[in-house]
Amino acid sequence: MKTLAIDTSTYTLSIGLADGDVILAEQVTNVKKNHSVRVMPAIQSLMNDVEIKPEDLEKIIVANGPGSYTGVRIGVTIAKTLAWTLNIPIAAVSSLASLAASAPVIDGLVCPIFDARRGRVFTGLYRLSNGTVETMIEDRNVLVTDWCEELLQQNETILFVGQESILHEKTIAEQMGESAVFAGKAVPYTRPAALLTLGKETENDPAEVVPNYARLAEAEAKWLEANEKKTNGGE
Repeated sequence: MKTLAIDTSTYTLSIGLADGDVILAEQVTNVKKNHSVRVMPAIQSLMNDVEIKPEDLEKIIVANGPGSYTGVRIGVTIAKTLAWTLNIPIAAVSSLASLAASAPVIDGLVCPIFDARRGRVFTGLYRLSNGTVETMIEDRNVLVTDWCEELLQQNETILFVGQESILHEKTIAEQMGESAVFAGKAVPYTRPAALLTLGKETENDPAEVVPNYARLAEAEAKWLEANEKKTNGGE
């Protein structure tokens, strides 16, 4: 089955192509550029490289968040449009699960991190074992300090991955001590191969695939903003 994978949930653009269990091509562009103008040209270029035409595709896999509001929306929209146009199945996969699955082959707990600003992160907890990825704690938007307290209850060493985990490394290390280890630049972003693997056995109705923004409720976001202004001496 010829499959296209798309991840635009952060400013990193990750796309990949597979034929069954064979990864044909991967492309990762880790620059802050507008996804809306570069995703389709990147897909076309990658397909040309491996001599696959749109009509050859049999499935689309998309990372549907959480992550950047605009980035997630762009990826899901493009994936659904391709699936509808080509009349092929689509699979939605957690962006955080895909990042966790991009970690080195280990048996243990992996925590992917996307920065959500104001001391918050998009995150979840996954166990990697014998090439499988099991969700231990569902994806969420949470204060990093609260998250560390929850993770300490696992009583295990946890590997943190993602280039934005570096922004919170000091806080996590101070709070979790030796229970936290960091992949740092070794696992900065999702590998398309991980996304292709996770979505292989999943199939969704295109109409039911929606972005998972994992955002704060509007009232909570406004409350946090107001209190941040008070803390900083604003009105």
